[in-house]
Amino acid sequence: MPDQHPLAERGRALEEEYFRKKDRELIEKIQQAAAAEQAREALSSTSGLKDPQLLRELGDLGFTPETVGLLPIVPIIQIAWAEGGVSPAERDLIVRLARTRGVEEGSPADRQLTEWMTTRPSEAVFASAGRLIRAMLDAGSAAGGLSADDLVAYCEQIASASGGVFGFGRVSGEERALLKRIADTLKARN
Repeated sequence: MPDQHPLAERGRALEEEYFRKKDRELIEKIQQAAAAEQAREALSSTSGLKDPQLLRELGDLGFTPETVGLLPIVPIIQIAWAEGGVSPAERDLIVRLARTRGVEEGSPADRQLTEWMTTRPSEAVFASAGRLIRAMLDAGSAAGGLSADDLVAYCEQIASASGGVFGFGRVSGEERALLKRIADTLKARN
């Protein structure tokens, strides 16, 4: 029977290792949940939104506390992409607007903005942006100091920034339709 003692010790060692592993996994899950909650709180603080679903949607779209200030610029980016690409004149206007909103060169928000002007954002970003901005406006955060009218005016400036001949036909039919949809979404009252 002396052989059973080493087997029992080995069994206990395996059992202890199993429970240590489970404890580590549980601690990691708790730490991840705490980090996610901190990120939601920071996103809530910077966006002015309190609704957990809206905060989750912001996070799912890739917004962070460092980049959520770009949310009001998304419709402007959408208008810039309406005709297939962002022209140099549109790019200049967008960058100037971003700088006036505190987006510093080289910051995470600046890198995100540059990416959006180079590669068209996903349709999910465009589809959700207006509703999320409207929620920010309704929450009283005023989309970082911009009103719905301000945002629509910036969209109109971008639509007029390039194209046309001698100032005629600068805003295409596609851009006009998109401007109307954006204005309707941003100015809608819940």
